[in-house]
Amino acid sequence: MSKSLPYSMKDVHYDNAKFRHRSCFKMITQTMLTSNLKRDFISCSTGKFLVLLMIGGLAYLMLTNTSSGHSDSNGHAKGVIFKEGGIKEGDKSIMDGGNRFRRFWRKPPRLPPRLSPDEKGSNNSFIHDPVKLNADSKWIARQQSVKKAFIHAWSGYKKYAMGFDELMPLSHRGVDGLGGLGATIVDALDTAMIMGADEVVTEAGSWIETHLSHRIKEKGQVNLFETTIRVLGGLLSAYHLSGGEQGMNSTHMGPKSIVYLETAKQLADLLLSAFTSSPTPIPFSDVVLRDHSAHPAPDGQSSTSEVSTLQLEFNYLSTVSGDPKYGMEAMKVLEHLKTLPKVEGLVPIYISPHSGEFSGENIRLGSRGDSYYEYLIKVWLQQGAERDGNFKYLYDMYEEATKGIRHLLVQKSIPKGLVFVGELPSGSKGAFSPKMDHLVCFLPGTLALGATKGITKEKAMKDNLLTFEDLENLKLAEDLAKTCFEMYSVTSTGLAPEIAYFHTEDYFEQGLDGGNKSSEYMNDIIIKYADRHNLLRPETVESLFVLYRITENLKYVLKVLQALHCFLIQSSLSV
Repeated sequence: MSKSLPYSMKDVHYDNAKFRHRSCFKMITQTMLTSNLKRDFISCSTGKFLVLLMIGGLAYLMLTNTSSGHSDSNGHAKGVIFKEGGIKEGDKSIMDGGNRFRRFWRKPPRLPPRLSPDEKGSNNSFIHDPVKLNADSKWIARQQSVKKAFIHAWSGYKKYAMGFDELMPLSHRGVDGLGGLGATIVDALDTAMIMGADEVVTEAGSWIETHLSHRIKEKGQVNLFETTIRVLGGLLSAYHLSGGEQGMNSTHMGPKSIVYLETAKQLADLLLSAFTSSPTPIPFSDVVLRDHSAHPAPDGQSSTSEVSTLQLEFNYLSTVSGDPKYGMEAMKVLEHLKTLPKVEGLVPIYISPHSGEFSGENIRLGSRGDSYYEYLIKVWLQQGAERDGNFKYLYDMYEEATKGIRHLLVQKSIPKGLVFVGELPSGSKGAFSPKMDHLVCFLPGTLALGATKGITKEKAMKDNLLTFEDLENLKLAEDLAKTCFEMYSVTSTGLAPEIAYFHTEDYFEQGLDGGNKSSEYMNDIIIKYADRHNLLRPETVESLFVLYRITENLKYVLKVLQALHCFLIQSSLSV
């Protein structure tokens, strides 16, 4: 890549194993992190267009919530994490998933909160007080800018790549990099529903109803992880947002909600072969849909993050379908991982489906490792967040891992002291590497979520719910969020690199700064030429969004807007 254009956007086909899971599944982000809307969470690796849709959706949600909230004199928005659907401030009740699941789960998983009819109405429906009109108008304008960018991206995709997994924006062509199940269509649908983009909802929903079931039957190899977080997760999000689990008629355009659920079941039934074909609880990485078969990756290994980033979707499908088989298979993975040896809660990035054991010693929170840690806390929350229940082991694993992260992986840069998370390529007995993938920027949001368990910091402090360790993790979350933000600010384009290195006493390379000479952290962050590209990854925006919801500090909204501004500029340069 040219040195003069270090962050230019090019037609690239991403390494599917490298781009972190969405966070997660949109359902759990809606569940744990929304007051009216949604937050999960490749390693999501589709392509910059697909990620741009997701980032736009997160920003749209933040702006909606911001404009509807009051602020105190310190600029902190007043509100709570759970508001709608009968969940009130401080209410720890879990929505009932049906008696037939009580034997399988001690409590049914938390279901996502629903939007009220007013919230599903016009984009300005959140303005109830005329006195606030002037103050809110700037947020409305920003919100509409995000929605406009989403519509722009969708229009280009529809024109040049409708039905393909991804749009290559510069060459104006579609590609099937994820198995040919129309990943962009399914993945963008819930964002369109939240934004009230009815035309997009109709187009995407109609395509799913007409084409997706046939493609599931006829297509060949797909990656279990990618297909779960994008296609299965997208279908389940659409099912929820269209009124599915409440048995309501759809409040959106497009097909009835049952279409999304039945298609999700059809797909999941085939994906289960990855679990049932493996000789251990660790699933194979790839599924051949038309053959109802599965096989391991060419090297025989599975990514630790991939096998542990399936449970939210499969658990939720079991809840809404009434069939426990999906959640049972997925949870066997985490139950098995519980039994394996770890290094202060940290695990290698590869695991063998043949032996069921970890492979190698490479420990990192970037690609192939990241969402293992993220799903520990989110699945625990989904399953009822009980400290003494059947899923207590998940919280114990998460708690041990956070201690290991602080002890073994966290350091500060010099000269300005940015807090960052490094790697142990040769395990805990080997050398420390001051390398931090952008993917690691999922961690601030995860730590904040784990500290307060989804409620606001104010509420948690008031009720004396935070331990000393929770406060440590919350402080680390905010410190790391600053570092992730500075990875953007330190560059001349305002776009973060794919990978950053940090200046330490043991490591420094001259002449590899980000190009923004006005940044006070120019000498702390090192960007190698091979890493000077931006894949529009969502992790930083996700974490800032979570921190805003938990701390209620408006500075996190403003940081998102600054990062998003650069994304929108780049998106406007293509279709």
